[in-house]
Amino acid sequence: MKSKNKKITIYQVASRAGVAISTVSRVINNSPNVSQKTKDKVNEAIKTLNFRPQVSARKLASREPQMLAIAVPSFTTPYYTEVLKGVKDEIQEMDLDIVIYNTGSKNPTEGIENFFDRGTADAVITISIEITDNVHHQLQSSEIPIILIGSSHPDYNYFELNNRKGGFLAGEHLIKQGYQRLGMIKPVLKTKPSTERELGFREALKEFKMPIHEKLFVTGQSEKHAGFTEEAGFEAIYEYEKLGEFPDAIFCANDTQAIGAYHALSKLGMRIPEDIGIMGYDNIKFTKYLDLTTIDQKMYSVGVMGTKRLAEIIKRGPGEKIQKIIDPILMARNSTRNPKLG
Repeated sequence: MKSKNKKITIYQVASRAGVAISTVSRVINNSPNVSQKTKDKVNEAIKTLNFRPQVSARKLASREPQMLAIAVPSFTTPYYTEVLKGVKDEIQEMDLDIVIYNTGSKNPTEGIENFFDRGTADAVITISIEITDNVHHQLQSSEIPIILIGSSHPDYNYFELNNRKGGFLAGEHLIKQGYQRLGMIKPVLKTKPSTERELGFREALKEFKMPIHEKLFVTGQSEKHAGFTEEAGFEAIYEYEKLGEFPDAIFCANDTQAIGAYHALSKLGMRIPEDIGIMGYDNIKFTKYLDLTTIDQKMYSVGVMGTKRLAEIIKRGPGEKIQKIIDPILMARNSTRNPKLG
């Protein structure tokens, strides 16, 4: 027996068809961006439930998508806020509401799976989140435009960051500055960006036939933001003190670690760069005021590029995928100017 029309909602249709409400609204409005198989499922659910769409349901997809979700492991760290600035500035040209979804730093993939289960977004930008098979399946089911920033997948538009090259540039720079014993401060929790940066750093040492001192690759104890924090950098310096041995120069996995390490070194009476060289990664705003050598990932620009691509998809359809690897650049400053070079 069919339910009365007034009791049926778009949510019930979506649930019966096994799709997101945004997909139902696109079918109602004859959007071309829905597969025939999905259209058949939705129309069958509409017919079975005797659903009559209200004006609000039609409005959801009558023009362009209305709700953009930005999924990010954290929106309080400088790296992510810089990418978000690029997205925010570019999104002003689009008629979209924005929701920022914090997936958490410890397990961002699980966090985004939970988000997609809700089916509330019309378009998505992910920042530094790996697309697992489960997430890929959810995206295929939702059929919404998606842009990946800081990760890659062959089926999606993406703007991936070349962390491995960045790590290599860091190692190459320190070696060319004449430093002999190189160390690295790593985050306590492994992430793909930190792993790639370390791999590139080690590759530079091998290419230039420099010894790799494993004991000089250290971490702090703090797990906040996966260990990409000032606290973690500060703690890592005291690991060197416990060891009774410091590198000639330290590569930090990101700038916030380097800022914490900078402070710890000053408390120990060590001068930068006279006693030890130090560099970071990301080129956040504060680094130029510390005269800190770092690696620029072009974070703001990547946020702008990803959002522009999303706008193109919404206005003109998917078209040919854009899949770019963004190469970083070295920002050499005083913190790695080896006084021994004169």
